[in-house]
Amino acid sequence: MISKKELLFQIVVHVVVLLFFSIDRNAETLVLNKAIFVLYYSVATLLVTFYLMPRFLYRKKYWQFFLGFALVVAAVIAIEELVIEPFMFPNTKRGDTFPGVYISLLGILPVMFILAASKFGWDAMQKQAEIDELQNAIQESELQFLRSQVNPHFLFNNLNNLYSYALQNSPKTPEIILEMSGVLRYMLYESKEQFVPLKKELEQLGNFIRLYKLQIEDRGKVEFQVGKIKGDYKIAPLILIVFIENAFKHSQSGQSSNIEIDISVEVKDGVLEFHCNNNFESVPSLDTVAKGIGLRNVKKRLELLYPKKHQLDIKEESNSYQVYLRLDLENA
Repeated sequence: MISKKELLFQIVVHVVVLLFFSIDRNAETLVLNKAIFVLYYSVATLLVTFYLMPRFLYRKKYWQFFLGFALVVAAVIAIEELVIEPFMFPNTKRGDTFPGVYISLLGILPVMFILAASKFGWDAMQKQAEIDELQNAIQESELQFLRSQVNPHFLFNNLNNLYSYALQNSPKTPEIILEMSGVLRYMLYESKEQFVPLKKELEQLGNFIRLYKLQIEDRGKVEFQVGKIKGDYKIAPLILIVFIENAFKHSQSGQSSNIEIDISVEVKDGVLEFHCNNNFESVPSLDTVAKGIGLRNVKKRLELLYPKKHQLDIKEESNSYQVYLRLDLENA
C-alpha cells in the first residue's frame, strides 16, 4: 500500500519528468504529442516499479526482473508503433514507418530509467529507515536487559549481608533495610529513563555508599568526594554504582579490617571524571574483580550509550583495584 508521502513524491517526480521531456526549449511551450508519449511511458513504468521490482528485483530474482523489463519495453514499442502513432499521425511517414529499435529505445528508456530510479531510491530510503528503527529497538531492548540485571545483582549481594546481620541480631538491621529499600526504589522506578539528571544520580550514589558503610562498621574507612558541579547535566543511570558495588564487595570478601575505599567524582566543562580505588585481599576461590558480571554489563552499556565518548581504565594489582572513568556528558 503506497503511503501519502510516497504518492506525493511520485507525483512530483512524474510532473518534473513530464515537463522536462515535453517542453520545447526554443518556444518554451509544452508539446502535446511529446507529453502524451511521456505519459504513456510513465504508465508503463508503473508496471515495472510497482510489480516487477518488488516481486523480482528486491527478492534477488534478477533474471526474471530483466526478462520482465525487456518484455514491458517490447510491448511499449509495439503498442506505440502499431496503435498510438498510426492513430495520432495518420497518413504520414511517422505513422506508417518504423524508425527502428535503437531510435525507439532512445525515446523510451530515459523516461523509464529516471522514474524507476526514483522509485528505487525511495524504497531504499524507506528500507534504511526500517533498519535504523529496528537497530534502535534492538539496542533499547539490549540496554533494558542489561540494566535489569543490575537490580537482582544488587539485591543478591545485599540480601546475603542482611541475612548475616539478622542472624547476629544486629541493631543496624532495620537501618540497613531502610537504606536498601530507598536504593531499590530508585533502581526500580526512578531510573527507567535512558538518561537521568546527574545530581539526582549522585544523590542516590551517596545513599548507596551509606548503605554499604553500615555494613563495614569500624573495619575501615570510606571516602566519597563530589566536586562542585556547575551546570545541569544528565548521565546514564546505574553506571557508577556498579564500580562502587564491586569495590565494597571485593574489599570485604577477603579481609575483616583495614578496608580502604576512596571514591571521587568531578565535572569540568561537561566532562565527568570518576575515580574509585580500593584495597582487597586475594581469595583463591573468588574470581578476579575484572571478570564480574556487573563489570561486563557496564562495559557493554558504555559502548552502547557513550560510543567514542568514554574512557574506562581498570588496574588490578596484588592488593589494590583502581577504576578511572571519563564520560562526555550531555546537557540536561
